[in-house]
Amino acid sequence: MKSNTTMSRKSVSLVGLVLPCCHASLTEQRLQGIFKDPKEPIDERVKDLLGKMNLEEKVGQMTQIERKNASAEVLKSYFIGSVLSGGGSTPKVNATVKEWVDMVNGMQQASLSTRLGIPMIYGIDAVHGHNNVMNATIFPHNVGLDHRIVQQLTEIIDGFQGEAKTDMKGMPYVNRKTKVAGSSKHYVGDGGTVKGINENNTIVDDSALYGMHMAAYVNSVAKGIATIMASYSSINGVKMHAHKQLLTDYLKGKLGFKGFIISDWEGIDRITSPAHSNYNYSIQASINAGIDMVMVPYNYTEFYDGLIDLVKKNAIPMSRIDDAVSRILRVKFAMGLFENPLGDYSLINEVGSQKHRELARQAVRKSIVLLKNGKPGNPPILPLPKNAGSHANNLGYQCGGWTIEWQGVSGNNWTAGTTILDGIKATVDKRTKVVYKKKPSDTYSSKGKMDYGIVVVGEVPYAETNGDSQNLTIPAPGLAVIENVCKETKCVVIIVSGRPVVIEPYVDKIDALVAAWLPGSEGQGVADVLFGDYGFTGKLARTWFKRVDQLPMNYGDPKYDPLFPFGFGLETKPIPSTKKPEGKKPKDNYRDDANTHQINNCPKATHTVPLISSQRSTKSPRKI
Repeated sequence: MKSNTTMSRKSVSLVGLVLPCCHASLTEQRLQGIFKDPKEPIDERVKDLLGKMNLEEKVGQMTQIERKNASAEVLKSYFIGSVLSGGGSTPKVNATVKEWVDMVNGMQQASLSTRLGIPMIYGIDAVHGHNNVMNATIFPHNVGLDHRIVQQLTEIIDGFQGEAKTDMKGMPYVNRKTKVAGSSKHYVGDGGTVKGINENNTIVDDSALYGMHMAAYVNSVAKGIATIMASYSSINGVKMHAHKQLLTDYLKGKLGFKGFIISDWEGIDRITSPAHSNYNYSIQASINAGIDMVMVPYNYTEFYDGLIDLVKKNAIPMSRIDDAVSRILRVKFAMGLFENPLGDYSLINEVGSQKHRELARQAVRKSIVLLKNGKPGNPPILPLPKNAGSHANNLGYQCGGWTIEWQGVSGNNWTAGTTILDGIKATVDKRTKVVYKKKPSDTYSSKGKMDYGIVVVGEVPYAETNGDSQNLTIPAPGLAVIENVCKETKCVVIIVSGRPVVIEPYVDKIDALVAAWLPGSEGQGVADVLFGDYGFTGKLARTWFKRVDQLPMNYGDPKYDPLFPFGFGLETKPIPSTKKPEGKKPKDNYRDDANTHQINNCPKATHTVPLISSQRSTKSPRKI
């Protein structure tokens, strides 16, 4: 930018002497307009820059492509407005944070070299942490968030974008350099589809639509959310990507949302059935309905050329294009991208930092729910004593889908964190022997004279349609393991899953039952509550059914008969001698204390049973 300014000044000084430079000078001055001045109001900058853009540049801004296509030539030739990483799309296998920054900055340099130098915005699916990046902290999936936390979900916007001091009245707010533009999704009603099937139809009346499904978006807009993503699903048969009433009339009109609406991955393609069968129609229907930026992500030339052609044929008015581009530019100006377009290498060490891991560990403690604690007539089994035996587990499902890869990964070398097994080992008394066994035989517990058995079973990792299930059962051999272990010893069953699953036939056989959901990379948080360093406080954020034939089941239904109701969760008190004071800063050697090592973020279904026997340093070890 400095070189442009210098050229302008030199050219002005030569006016009348070197006529060819006069034209160059006027061009440079025109391109240096109001939009380059951060002191000017954002909307004035938007208006100024929009007036300098041609149709091709505007359509480019409305195009989001996958990073695999984002060569410097493509970014410059098509004036691409945004690049994203799909699930598992990385610069290379096991790419470091620096390599991520290098990649994004290289792309940004290409965008900045275009005629107007409009920076691109890089998109990621940070579903539960920066989950595409090796060694980033992986937080629990939101399925396990306490319903009291769910009611405050829009506070997450403050963390992403910074806290707006007043009602933003729809204007995007991003507190510049150390914050990012957030995205509220998926708009709207994707949690209410028929039979819970991904991308299905949500049949709903206005009372439920605007009173329940829309509530979080009202709060998001007030907090200055920068972008909102349309859902694959339909509302009463109308695809959300083509729903002008809800995208334009309600969201942009009534709610006053002034950020931009982005499509989902190939979302406009799915307006038709089969998908992409009439792509020109999909472009026209989605853009006219109110989609501002399209996540193409691969066939960018088809989208780019198709949209330009539709505008030239007046099938899409220029006013609609200008509205979309204005919204995209508004977000970029709000982010400060024109002043600070490049990634900051000084922030690299923040990724996977101890502070973030401790926060994730706290989230685990507060998310897991104690569903049963002791059989009828018997005292509670939890918290377990540290100086007695407990059973451990090498957990493979801790993070679920959207971790490193779209559908999750298998193996122990993908990222850093602490497994539940290692959390248990780090927590129990040194004299306690931890015995780990995969797929134990039906007599293993009795032969091993175990004091307790901790059985950790659950679902294989999945994301989106791959997770659709009509039976919601725990895959084999999980249920057999519960049967084998719990008939021989006192057992604690921990379910690791992305939703409630069928467990009712086995509850009477289980001494203690814990819903851990998908706790993420910090498995130490599970051990924290199992052994009483902290108490169980989590509550169910959704109803836990008895049988799938009861579904859908919602709190307040006339025949509401759940296994565990919405908001349920037993509580325990921390053991005073072991509880760590709230607010105390984590030790610098937390990773060593927690026996942190390279773990498998999301292995496939290998149900494991952790078994621990108590072997005290006495001639007659106590059996508990």
